[in-house]
Amino acid sequence: MPILVLLLVVALAVIALIPLSLVQRYRMGTARRLARGWVAGLNLAALTFSVVLVLIGAAFTNVWVPDALKFTAMGLAGGLLLGIVGTALTRWEASPQALHYTPPRLLVLLVTSLVAARILFGFWRAWRTWNAGADPTAWFIGGEVAGTMAAGAVVLGYYLAFWFGVRYRFKRHQRGFGHRSSTSVR
Repeated sequence: MPILVLLLVVALAVIALIPLSLVQRYRMGTARRLARGWVAGLNLAALTFSVVLVLIGAAFTNVWVPDALKFTAMGLAGGLLLGIVGTALTRWEASPQALHYTPPRLLVLLVTSLVAARILFGFWRAWRTWNAGADPTAWFIGGEVAGTMAAGAVVLGYYLAFWFGVRYRFKRHQRGFGHRSSTSVR
């Protein structure tokens, strides 16, 4: 029984910290940062892996949820376009020693708001599903899975395109200033 109470407390703490984590995500997402090649490369690899998993998951989900793959692909395409715009609107500060960048506040707010809206919708849907019980006619019990997958794909697409842009600009910066050694600023 004490383990159940501990698990409940941990779950409630995680839920209570969601607003703080969203605020921190926005603050960190709009901060001026040093471009590092290895960070951009690692993020690109992780995001590519995530995109592949999401597309595979959407393909399997499409068996039970109509249009899940289509909505996920459209969300990914929209996120990629948003990421390209975000990279173009990013403020870049180049010096011979380093490359710094500051992402656009409006796009970071948009992506963070999308995540917050889907979290709130998930809580609302869970509450409505709980109250509906076993009513098979309740649309909200199985509905909006495709929309949720699309929202996640928008976020993945945005960050995939953005980190690709950071990696590209970093490599261009290194070539422009003649960095050839592995000891250069990354």
